[in-house]
Amino acid sequence: MLDPAAALDRLDSALAAARTAGADAADAVYVGEASTGISVRLGKLEDIGRSEGEEIGLRVFVGSRSASVSSSDLSASALAVAAERAVAMARLAPEDPWAGLAPADRLAQGDFADLDIDDPADPSAEALRDIAQACEDAARAVPGVTNSEGGSASAGRGVTALATSTGFRGGKRGSSFSASASVIAGEGGDMQRDYAWHSARHFADLEAAAAIGSRAGTRAVARLAPIKLETGALPIVFDRRVGGSLLGHLIGAITGSAITRGTSFLKDCLGERLFDSAITIIDDPTRRRGLRSRLFDGEGLPARPTTIIDAGVLTGWLLDSASARQLGLQPTGHASRGTGGPPGASATNLHMAAGTMSPAALLAGVRRGFYVTEMIGMGVNPVTGDYSRGASGFLIEDGELTRPVAEVTIAGNLKAMFAALTAADDLEFRHATNVPTLRVDGMTVAGA
Repeated sequence: MLDPAAALDRLDSALAAARTAGADAADAVYVGEASTGISVRLGKLEDIGRSEGEEIGLRVFVGSRSASVSSSDLSASALAVAAERAVAMARLAPEDPWAGLAPADRLAQGDFADLDIDDPADPSAEALRDIAQACEDAARAVPGVTNSEGGSASAGRGVTALATSTGFRGGKRGSSFSASASVIAGEGGDMQRDYAWHSARHFADLEAAAAIGSRAGTRAVARLAPIKLETGALPIVFDRRVGGSLLGHLIGAITGSAITRGTSFLKDCLGERLFDSAITIIDDPTRRRGLRSRLFDGEGLPARPTTIIDAGVLTGWLLDSASARQLGLQPTGHASRGTGGPPGASATNLHMAAGTMSPAALLAGVRRGFYVTEMIGMGVNPVTGDYSRGASGFLIEDGELTRPVAEVTIAGNLKAMFAALTAADDLEFRHATNVPTLRVDGMTVAGA
């Protein structure tokens, strides 16, 4: 795996080859990754893996026609061949009046700040094995746990770099560490599975293995002997580990591609109030040690914090350059890409600001409701916003969590769900998308 400076040198070679082959403009991206993962099950080593890879993606423009190629051979000769093929493909591609590089006058400039996303720590395979084992041991030590799907731990490092024929050059390196456990409680016809995990940029920030495992075991045991709920309208409370999926549906509906194609249930809602005025949603790519932190996007534009929902109001779309041109707007610094194909748009470190009431207070007003801890399926229609997903969790009775619930479906419409959403004050920054406990009134539960 190359360091950022060496990666940029290779990208410069790819761009030079593209110009020699006849491209009018081009950009190139390097992605290099290396990781080690360990898994154990029932106290024994089950798997150990090491993966390494690197690739360069080259996108070329011939007039308003474009094409992309990628190569895992980073030699100058291989990049020259790739550039020739890309230009030949572009000459045969249909014209696209919106395609092109990001505006040169909007590219990120100067030295990039340190977001502290690269930890030089390099835990050995033995150390990772010990973490995985400690996760599983703690989970299996919880009374009622009867089997295990295993514990795991991993450490990885990556380098990404981007260069454009308009003069942008930028690269970054980052690290990641994770640990998890998944266990089964109960026997016979009453067996339940649950899990816990944590990921961090810095090894020292990784949650203690015993805490991860204990949480997994406790969750599994708590789900034993579940009931089904009768069909009807109930308040739904989303645990923090699943509530972030609601933000995922929001982001999918406000990306440039969804808006330009007219395939979003929010396509006519720019500037409208979607949530209660107490709700604010922020995308912050500059968070130190954030899991998706970056200082430039996939096209070389500066990445800056964006308030996507401001006091309940949708402030704008997430736009790459092509969708911005089509909409007559400016790109927003949210372009994302891999080594193949054109950029799209996505969020980075996304969170909903904390509310003002505690989770207990959020539950206190619920006489009978459903607390969701896990969801399955992806029954969401992005065109209409209709929402239907399998769920499990706990019955809420008189403001308290009581019996476990399984095999039910929760349904509604995302616009109505957003409007009825209330946030608790227990926001924590543990994942790439973070939300506090969320309550949505008026959804339908389909059960027995």
